[in-house]
Amino acid sequence: MHFITSRRTARTVRAAAVALAVTVPCVTLAEAAQATAPQAAPQVNGHAAPSAPQSARVHGGHLVDLPVRGGTVTVDTATLRVTARTGKGEVELSAPAAPGKPGKVTTTADGARWTYPGSGLTVTARSDQGRLVVSVKSTGAADRTLSWPVTGTDRAASAVQLPRGEGLSIPVGDAFWNSDRAQLVNSELDMSSALTMPLWGHSLDGRGGVSYLVPTDIGTSLRSVSDHGRLRTTATHRFSRGEGTTDYTVTFALTDGSPVAPAVDYRAWLGQHGQLGSLRAKIDAVPATKKLLGAFHAYTWGDARTAEGVKKLRALGVDRMWLGYDADDTPMDAAAVAAAKKAGYLVGPYDSFANGQDPKASDAPTSAWPDKVYPDFCVQGADGKPVPGFHDRGCYLSSEAFEKAEPTRHYLADRTKKMTANGADSYFLDVDAAGELFRDHSDAHPMDQARDRANRLARMKRLSGSNRLVLGSESAGAWSNQVLAFDHGSGTPVTDGLWKAQRDKEKWGGYTPAKAPGIFFKPAELPADVAKAMYDPAYRVPLFETALHDSLVNTERWELSYDKLPQQKTTRALLAMLYNTPLNFALDGTSIQERGSELSALQKYFKPLHEAAGTQAMTDFRTLNADRTVQRTVFGDGTLTVTANFGTKTHDGLPGGCVDAKLSGDKKPRRLCPADVNR
Repeated sequence: MHFITSRRTARTVRAAAVALAVTVPCVTLAEAAQATAPQAAPQVNGHAAPSAPQSARVHGGHLVDLPVRGGTVTVDTATLRVTARTGKGEVELSAPAAPGKPGKVTTTADGARWTYPGSGLTVTARSDQGRLVVSVKSTGAADRTLSWPVTGTDRAASAVQLPRGEGLSIPVGDAFWNSDRAQLVNSELDMSSALTMPLWGHSLDGRGGVSYLVPTDIGTSLRSVSDHGRLRTTATHRFSRGEGTTDYTVTFALTDGSPVAPAVDYRAWLGQHGQLGSLRAKIDAVPATKKLLGAFHAYTWGDARTAEGVKKLRALGVDRMWLGYDADDTPMDAAAVAAAKKAGYLVGPYDSFANGQDPKASDAPTSAWPDKVYPDFCVQGADGKPVPGFHDRGCYLSSEAFEKAEPTRHYLADRTKKMTANGADSYFLDVDAAGELFRDHSDAHPMDQARDRANRLARMKRLSGSNRLVLGSESAGAWSNQVLAFDHGSGTPVTDGLWKAQRDKEKWGGYTPAKAPGIFFKPAELPADVAKAMYDPAYRVPLFETALHDSLVNTERWELSYDKLPQQKTTRALLAMLYNTPLNFALDGTSIQERGSELSALQKYFKPLHEAAGTQAMTDFRTLNADRTVQRTVFGDGTLTVTANFGTKTHDGLPGGCVDAKLSGDKKPRRLCPADVNR
């Protein structure tokens, strides 16, 4: 069940109390891409031609110079300090670390190589498609860690960007984020689960910026500290043979300093490595996916799960929706699914392949499996005991155990067939795309975290491929962008205080009544610091959309429906329109009757914008005033331009609390003022 999963997610993301503020130069993403992303490789017979080797210059015995786009970088092998010389001066990309005493540097065909004999580490540095690529390999038997790079240390560092949820950026000297109130300082973010993309970046006042990508995100974490009132960040990688993390790679790219430049860099990297998905291609493969365009998303309860409830929603003028339902004793029946399809909606069940319990005592249908899946498929810890499952119920189930059994036992295929017997054409698979990843110490089905991720990708691909289902998952890591059509959660920059607020059942609501649980339907007020960290538009930047808008449809967390947080409704509606992403709802019979007209008005505004731009890249993001309350995005080659005013004063004719959207053929913008609709 969803409410159980939220506890698992709370543990996974508990350290992720990070949000970032934005300082945006007036520069388009196209300009940023030109300045940041390496140029496409020349083509030979339809394939990329090999790049010419980039020679390294070794001098002083321990300094390695390599050319990158925008300048020259120098790696000091004695300390792993990295600096760059650009047309705007010298900047420090990483402060010194403590890798040990280096051996002799030797040049290679495309860079340089050296070792740290005392640490058992071998390092290569090379130029590749305009970036500096540093790879560290542990050759020793013992586990060890390396805390590097150490970033944000240059005096010109002005802001840091992190992809927590959709993405946020914060001035390094911001008092709130340097204080305990923000719960950022000394937090440790697992790059494979607490961040939506394996990257971070810094803006350097007057000197551009830098993007850091970590392809080897498993085993890597990112820590933020306050150093004399200024934020800096350090990545730490744990080398472990048992965990399969003996290789660590970090890429460095000089950027124009835009707060979305790291996402521009990452998008280019994904494309260069054949890892960038396409929503258009997913629509071609599974035509029902097209129904995501223009659709809001909602989990249904009570009468909203019935054919009559669906018809009432459609009668309000809502002609596109994704409707989901929890796996309980009252799922949508075939008549309700048929009504949803007739209305033009997608409909699908919630499911999870991650939890197993004793079928005789299971508290959720998704946790009951046939035969001896429980306990034989339980992930085993190093102590040989099963790893406790959601909210300490049952155990986490091993993806490796399922993959080994699937060709003959068909546990997953049979589950999917059963869950979609009512005609559902979509599927929400919890946990799989979100992390957390596991090492399984079982002799029967051993796996490391990389194998766990590969297994999850394989079974998600079967759902969206062989089963032709429009697939979604919980807060999706970018590594899953090729197999998912949508996610629920990657749009929300969760801060640790949210979990504390949710534990207060009196204020937040619990799991009753069954047909409209308070946790979903009871309006709640976020603590001021939590609201600031999550929804202050001055700290929000569209990193996820910059990288992946045309790959999958991204929404906020499923338990934070649009009506759940009344004080944030206007801001959340403006963000959704600005980012061209759907709103999430929780619906029962009462909410359809009382607030269905509001949903309808918002969906009618959103639909033509998303139909036109949902399959196109976000090509521009900028702020238009000093306090960053007026922001603008562009999609495609001017297909859609959106301007949102989060402030209280009119800006260039746009009132505060309103958004203007203009499609390429429009003579004047289309205006929405959510507060007027909310009344």
